Amino acid sequence: MAEKHKDQEFLEVLIKSLVTHPEDVKVTREVDEMGVLLSLRINPEDMGQIIGRQGSTARSIRSLLRIVGLRNNARVNLKIEEPEGSTRRAPRVNADEELKL
Repeated sequence: MAEKHKDQEFLEVLIKSLVTHPEDVKVTREVDEMGVLLSLRINPEDMGQIIGRQGSTARSIRSLLRIVGLRNNARVNLKIEEPEGSTRRAPRVNADEELKL
């Protein structure tokens, strides 16, 4: 198994403590000229818990990862991959906007 880095390990522990299906949590790590990209895959049922109300939980997780990155002299970004069968709804369209179409 590949070596786990502190940022990847931190994200895994954090996400597993928040979700209902911790066994489905998968974090992959890529490094390029832009910094570190952590990609997160979770069970579709857990998507709402990780995104949070209006994205507040996801924003907080990203802030924590930035701090972990700063301590390790790296820019860390998080990509939450949309799982197949996700129950996320399409964005609502305002009634006024609908009439303009």
